[in-house]
Amino acid sequence: MDVTPVVENGAWPAKAVERESFPVQATIFREGHDLFGAECVLFDPHGHEVQTCPMVDVRPGEFRFEGWLTPQTTGDYTFAVRAWSDPIATWTHNASIKIDNDQDIDLVFREGVILFKRALAQMKRGSDARATLRDAIAVMNRKRMSAKVRLEAATSPEVTAALAQYPLRDFPSESAHFKVRVEREAALVGAWYEMFPRTAGAHFDAEHSRWISGTFASAEKDLERIAGMGFTVIYLTPIHPIGTTARKGRNNSLTALPDDPGSPYAIGSAEGGHDAIHPDLGTFADFDHFVARAHELGMEVALDIALQCSPDHPWVTQHPQWFTQRADGSIAYAENPPKKYQDIYPLNFDNDPEGIYQEVKRILELWLSHGVTMFRVDNPHTKPLSYWQRLFDEFHAIHPDVVFLGEAHTNPPMMQTLAKVGFQQSYTYFPWRTEKKELEDYLWEVARVSDSHFRPCFWPTTHDVLTPFMQRGGVPAFAIRAVLAATGSPSWGIYSGYELAENIARPGSEEQIDNEKYEYKERNYEAAQANGIAQLLGTLNEIRSRHLALRRLRDLRIHPTSSDKIICFSKVSHPEESSDGQRDMVIVVVNMDPYASRDATINLDLSHFGAHPRWDDGPVLEVYDEMSGATFEWNQHPYVRLDPHGAVAHILSVKVINQ
Repeated sequence: MDVTPVVENGAWPAKAVERESFPVQATIFREGHDLFGAECVLFDPHGHEVQTCPMVDVRPGEFRFEGWLTPQTTGDYTFAVRAWSDPIATWTHNASIKIDNDQDIDLVFREGVILFKRALAQMKRGSDARATLRDAIAVMNRKRMSAKVRLEAATSPEVTAALAQYPLRDFPSESAHFKVRVEREAALVGAWYEMFPRTAGAHFDAEHSRWISGTFASAEKDLERIAGMGFTVIYLTPIHPIGTTARKGRNNSLTALPDDPGSPYAIGSAEGGHDAIHPDLGTFADFDHFVARAHELGMEVALDIALQCSPDHPWVTQHPQWFTQRADGSIAYAENPPKKYQDIYPLNFDNDPEGIYQEVKRILELWLSHGVTMFRVDNPHTKPLSYWQRLFDEFHAIHPDVVFLGEAHTNPPMMQTLAKVGFQQSYTYFPWRTEKKELEDYLWEVARVSDSHFRPCFWPTTHDVLTPFMQRGGVPAFAIRAVLAATGSPSWGIYSGYELAENIARPGSEEQIDNEKYEYKERNYEAAQANGIAQLLGTLNEIRSRHLALRRLRDLRIHPTSSDKIICFSKVSHPEESSDGQRDMVIVVVNMDPYASRDATINLDLSHFGAHPRWDDGPVLEVYDEMSGATFEWNQHPYVRLDPHGAVAHILSVKVINQ
């Protein structure tokens, strides 16, 4: 009963990626006192059984069992749970009790021999398992031998292994089969870097007293620096022509100066719409060259898709039915009271949904043909869920490798359902989870509560989000949140300028002042070397590349600490996920206070590493700090001290010792 992961009673498939283990749970019980066994089973897209995993009771007393499955390739898989009565486990349990109490000794072994002969009959002739079981039966039949010795022969490790190879299963049952969609690894894992192309290379021409826009050519020059920090996705904000009607000025003012470039989210002008490139940035040939260079450097290109228009967009005259007409006959601009976006007309998907669908599909496929493999979708929560469901179903069939990142900071049901209908990755509440307990709860939620359908992408800041924590905490705040984002989620992102710790907000707003959404911006990244953030970003991505555990979401454990400002969690990969069959284990400890040094004692749950405490409280783990290069020996209660102006965190690779 209650099999998971199942999304909305199977209406949509659960999520996984190739070589990612996912947990299967079920409540399993039976009548009477006999023991039973269970396993989860994975079936490939052709319906062939490709993996089984024993399930163990993870909540004793509640009969909640769990096993982990690991699809190795992409495709639409299914899984099921099998359970059965285990007569030999039942006999072993009862025999141990009766022998300890000297009850029915000969009858106990006679019943055991009958069961062992049943198991023997299904074993391959000439196999080692068959010989092992025959030897055990011979000892079980020796009435003059002590009952203890006879039982030891029946329960030896060799016999246990033989019976595991040829199990005896009575009254088997199997659950329904449930869907799991397995996508490429980039649907789960990524290090995103957000860039406004017009900013890269923008500068003020003092001679002519005007700003010169950056171009694809100047932005391309910045790719090597970004790739050098280990980022795998270069994400471009909208690159299309920008309207002039109601154009916003600097800091979102209603009056634009002649030199103000306008918001790239006010898409469309006489030069074209979503299928065109702003002339200041270059041509399609320039864009193709930019994409090719990104690919050479090992990065994919993601494009911002904002399904909205400036009043000057060609759609406004070509398809006026796609917009909302107000009572006075004018077209309604975007509003989120008290916010107003006078330079943007939202599409009304209730008007001509088929026409809008086909046009958007055409636009997406246009950019796919130019090497874009990912899309960051702006405000998906303001569009119908049925629209996204249809789009993702079709794209899965014809473009299964495309990754969509949903930018929706909205209510939980909408965020969760957007993920369920197909967004591969999602923006999250991470920026606002700045206290220890709320962040612990959120890490657990994304790792083990919503993991069947919701893949998080952690962004400490964006061009729209600059939280009070980031405004007030200085460079240490930027270091703290980068570590938490890079280690807390397999996918994370940085907005350009993070290296400079840009933290000045527009008064009364949670976004930066002099925001590049509304003006040109010139940045000196060489100056960023002084604060150490750029080096930290590179270090974090390098550590992630070495540790599979940090590129996985689900097997996370929170470890209590004695300080309300020091958080500790661990991540562990599964043997089936790696080419060498080894588990990767990482402990992350972070000082969440940007103002002061903090110390704490950690209460490690050693079981997460397959270890247990020593009787003398001696060291059990050898941990290597990937940040500092130091090695420590830890017991169950290690002590840490972390300084926000120095060692703000430990990221520790783990090896079990002295067990």
